[in-house]
Amino acid sequence: MRLVSALSRHRTLLSATGLAAASVWLAVEHRSGDEGVRAADITPLSITDLDAAESTGALLLDLVEPEDGEGGSEGELRALLDGLGLAWEPAGFYSEGEHLFRVHGEPEELAALQTTLADNPLVEVVEPELVFSLVGEVAIEPAGDIEPSKERRPRFEPDDPMYSRQWHMQMIHTPEAWGVTKGEGVVVAVIDTGVAWKDLPGVAKQAPDLAGTAFTHGQSFVPNSLPEGLDDHLHGTHVAGTIAQTTHNALGVTGVAFKSTIMPLKVLSGDGRGQIPWIANAIRYAADHGAQVINMSLGGPMPSSVLAKAIDYANNKGVTVVCAAGNESRGRVGWPASNNGSVAVAAVDAMGVRTWYSNWGKDLDVSAPGGDTRVDKNGDGYPDGVLQNTILLQDPLKNDYMWLQGTSMASPHAAGVAALVVSRGVNNPPEVERILKKTAKHPNNLEWDKEYGAGIIDAVAAVDAAIESYQVERGGLLGLLGLGGLAGLGLAGLAGRRARVAAFAGMFLGAGLAAGAFGLAPIAYAAADLAGATAVGSPLFLSALLPVLATLLLVGVRPLRSVLVGLNLGYAALLLHGALVLPTLLNGLPGGPTIDRLWLAAHALVALALARRVSRM
Repeated sequence: MRLVSALSRHRTLLSATGLAAASVWLAVEHRSGDEGVRAADITPLSITDLDAAESTGALLLDLVEPEDGEGGSEGELRALLDGLGLAWEPAGFYSEGEHLFRVHGEPEELAALQTTLADNPLVEVVEPELVFSLVGEVAIEPAGDIEPSKERRPRFEPDDPMYSRQWHMQMIHTPEAWGVTKGEGVVVAVIDTGVAWKDLPGVAKQAPDLAGTAFTHGQSFVPNSLPEGLDDHLHGTHVAGTIAQTTHNALGVTGVAFKSTIMPLKVLSGDGRGQIPWIANAIRYAADHGAQVINMSLGGPMPSSVLAKAIDYANNKGVTVVCAAGNESRGRVGWPASNNGSVAVAAVDAMGVRTWYSNWGKDLDVSAPGGDTRVDKNGDGYPDGVLQNTILLQDPLKNDYMWLQGTSMASPHAAGVAALVVSRGVNNPPEVERILKKTAKHPNNLEWDKEYGAGIIDAVAAVDAAIESYQVERGGLLGLLGLGGLAGLGLAGLAGRRARVAAFAGMFLGAGLAAGAFGLAPIAYAAADLAGATAVGSPLFLSALLPVLATLLLVGVRPLRSVLVGLNLGYAALLLHGALVLPTLLNGLPGGPTIDRLWLAAHALVALALARRVSRM
């Protein structure tokens, strides 16, 4: 008895030490590497320091949200606005509910007001209304007639005849990733010039190669523009195509996450320019209407606290924000790509070399194919641009297949890969970003530099990492929990070798299924799918509910008790891993990531305690 007691104490001590070490290692391994600029760190310029091309000449007031406990009341906010002595109005669609207002006046009046309101407790941000635009000039090359490629590889090969000229899809290994996921169930908001996603008789026509793509909640934030997020430029349609062009339809070209759903949000007018409130409101709208990924191939040379706050809002609701680094060929990443919470994407050419136009710098995260329409470095007889179906420039009634270049084209490749990762059950933005960086391939075998960030994104490596790395980590935690639990598990005392072998086999089976250790999805995700719930982030299924119910129903069947012990141990490992790493934010659970972690940890303890209890019956 003393020997058994000593062994039990050693197992418990070893398990506790191992769990502590594993927890520290996982926290370090999965720490956020985003060093972008936060809203609180931005000092707005005076409105008198900006010219007409940089600002509308108006001032933006972002007021506190009384309903969120930020102070003030609706009456106090209205009194503040009425007391300004200047004309004010909501700053566009979706802004009044967010308490974002535009103030008009003479530059000197607005500059004085900006100084006066800087320390007002009811004012979160007061800054000039900046104008952002497409990131640099867009070089356009019509594709013309392209012969289908006869090349075949041992991987998923779509039948789109122009796919062979999409060197950019093959560079990031999308064909291999498509064998695992195609982005099913993920909504990607394209915040841009709009998307040619539907017909508007006499005004706009759908791009033919988007006919099989899913769309949702199209909206225009540009006053007096095409409605429902339709495109009157060409840029946004091309960007949307890179993310989710209809694929394997015997027509045209392919998209990275072609089974995802596009949310077309128009924030740039037909000339490619848009105001900060339009963009910020679109970000919040996307987050409020189910987007899990946002792509913004737009930017400007100066930061905006209003925009940075909107990105924070989206991140906190589980939305990964991907942005173009800019096309000014300078060593500084543009805005909003430089903001904390944004994945900043530089552009490489067909040879994997940073393009001549792409920005780079300390805030760069990854690189992706952006192309160079001036050359044919890969020798395929066509310009090395990014090929997609889009409308003709400022002609929504006509379309063509066009090669474009820019970090605008690189960003949607990264957004598409982010959608593939999210479709595997990872919806926490810092974790999605970590996977993109961890699996990127750097041309110079570096972990990171200012030229390429972490390297060129790799779709199949990112998808694999969202599965395989978690399986290994959960398996390790399962072993440590089992080691500690064996001290009190009655299975070890069963009489007879066959009984012990059967008991441990059953425990191993139940634990593996619960934690997803056999190359399968954890039972939590599979059960959520069968129930018609969202597997990504369901607090009901990412809890001790299923093992508790299974135990209550089956504990009377003695041969199944070892399976139930394993099931509870496996769930404990799955939930503890979630509490430490938090790859999945829980939907519908108030309080943010901290509450999510506490929920998962508490239910892990319940499952572990239940495993011990059943083992002693």
